Amino acid sequence: MNLLKEALLEKRVTLGSWIQLGHPGIAEILANVGFEWIVVDCEHTDIDVAEFTSIARAMHGRGAVPLVRVRENDTLTIRQMLDVGAEGVIVPLVNNAEEARNAVKAVKYPPEGIRGFAFSRANDYGAQFSEYVSNANKNTVVLVMIESKEAVENIDSILAVDGIDGVFMGPYDLSGSYGVVGETSHPLLLSAFKSVVKAAEKAGKTAGIHVVIPKKETIIRAINDGFKFIALGMDDVYLDQGSRDALKTAKEALAKYEEKK
Repeated sequence: MNLLKEALLEKRVTLGSWIQLGHPGIAEILANVGFEWIVVDCEHTDIDVAEFTSIARAMHGRGAVPLVRVRENDTLTIRQMLDVGAEGVIVPLVNNAEEARNAVKAVKYPPEGIRGFAFSRANDYGAQFSEYVSNANKNTVVLVMIESKEAVENIDSILAVDGIDGVFMGPYDLSGSYGVVGETSHPLLLSAFKSVVKAAEKAGKTAGIHVVIPKKETIIRAINDGFKFIALGMDDVYLDQGSRDALKTAKEALAKYEEKK
């Protein structure tokens, strides 16, 4: 079984990370660190299907489950990413049950959905076709993003859709929907988060969130708030923070050196 799917079924906390820069080497590094899954963001970046395929290849055999946030809730987009190696999708801008059902249909083979059959990288170009097809519907992860006031209001019906494994919060888009752009700690958003987590628990499904700047207190808060699918940082944040820390350390060392002269 897909190890992430197993974690979601067991309702345990699962930790992953996020890629926006789109280089296979980044995926290798993050997978070797020990993240359980890695999301490749194809919604807010220029990463295309060919680049995602290379990233999925880089992750192969390293333990991390390859996920993709697709650019839109589109049948062909979703099935193509699954065919080239994604083991789960995060679907943006899902506002109601009908849109959630469309996402599930795109992921699942008939009779549960409308995913097309083909020899592809996912089934070793046909060598594992039968085995892959017989297990894909139960193994592939489907998470939908909750990033509007409408989605929060429809959360119970969204979670009731068969095949939805969980929901993933989109705090910044959600803040815009509530008219408090960028205020991700605004009481309106905190109340929305609470409603979504409560609904997910009631439905026996998982709520996820992205802790963009991973600090101990923010991670503990996310867990205490009931989130179990937790994305930690992302490649561009790691690069920015690491380089800033390195330069700061070097300047402090240089200052001490100058003092002793």
